Amino acid sequence: MNLLKIAKPAVTVSPDATVIEAIRAMKDGTVGAVVVVDAGAIRGMFTERDVMLRIVLPKKDPEQVAVAEVMTAPVLTISKETAPDDALKTMKERHFRHLPVVDADGKVLAMISIRHLLNLKVEHLTQELDSLEAFITADGIGG
Repeated sequence: MNLLKIAKPAVTVSPDATVIEAIRAMKDGTVGAVVVVDAGAIRGMFTERDVMLRIVLPKKDPEQVAVAEVMTAPVLTISKETAPDDALKTMKERHFRHLPVVDADGKVLAMISIRHLLNLKVEHLTQELDSLEAFITADGIGG
């Protein structure tokens, strides 16, 4: 399955954006992470967790701090050809909740979240369970 079918459009900010601008971008895009992009290249990611651990806890001013100072870098990315189960495994092993989906040139195409992948997994398992129940309860030859 193409991950772009379940991913959301990526929300991006520049490295010189302030933290408050990044937070507003997250709010406006209804996302929990933004990709920090400079001249088309990914420089980092800034997440809700970064807000808590790198801004709130040390009592930094989000209107004065540039996102480049508190972003997570380097960034692990995946391609749209990555299998959903592989993406989920990577996120679980690395304790990530978001991964940018990029093209062959490293251009950001979308953002996949663990929520997207878990919803897909639940949908798939529900369909399998329904099929098995239908098979087991079918009235017919041998049923």
